[in-house]
Amino acid sequence: MKRIHILLGIQSLLVIFVSINRLTDWFVGYVLPNEFLRWLDFNNMLVIPLISLVATYLLKKTIEYNSPAREGRAHTAWNLVFIIGLYLTAASYGDHEVTNYLHVRFCLEDTTSDLCRIVIFNDDEFSHWVFFTGFIMVNAAILFLQNIFPHRENLKGLDIGLLLLNSLFLGAGVFANLGFETIGLDLYVVALLAIVSAFLLWKRGRQPMFIYYTSAYWLGLIGSLIAQTMR
Repeated sequence: MKRIHILLGIQSLLVIFVSINRLTDWFVGYVLPNEFLRWLDFNNMLVIPLISLVATYLLKKTIEYNSPAREGRAHTAWNLVFIIGLYLTAASYGDHEVTNYLHVRFCLEDTTSDLCRIVIFNDDEFSHWVFFTGFIMVNAAILFLQNIFPHRENLKGLDIGLLLLNSLFLGAGVFANLGFETIGLDLYVVALLAIVSAFLLWKRGRQPMFIYYTSAYWLGLIGSLIAQTMR
């Protein structure tokens, strides 16, 4: 559990860094003199997702342990889902951050030229579809790997408290992204994962990832729905 708490704590710190990266002007300078990207876009494309996905991989390895289920068909299948999800998530970041930068800098006024139509489509639609597909696959893989490899010790009150504490940061990140924008595919993606995590928690009991995801996604989802109704 100590390693799980540390890895989830890293994700919580990344949520804070994402907020600082997006909401302040600390990283609006250009990475190189040729102005190919701002530090804002560079951090979003390489630094933040790289650390997050490495932590997620280490979390997956922590959940897994030697058992008859290891390297069985279900384990292999969810490993493949995880790997494909990682690739799609990485591809989406590469597509989105570059085209978002070009969109904001050159295409806010020009929405009809061929170049800007392509940039805007990649920024606002295609990269999102790829990201949400990868996001669902990675997080579903973690949930179902926890189902295959249930935690073997009873969770202490402190463990549950730390899981809930870290879930607040993820829930806050969901709320910040969904609560104040037009409802799109992202809300349905979060709702799907919230339902799956709650179902697994109900069926299999208090497992670390079930507690973490159920708390985070339901808090973020409910908060976002309340914010949307008050707009």
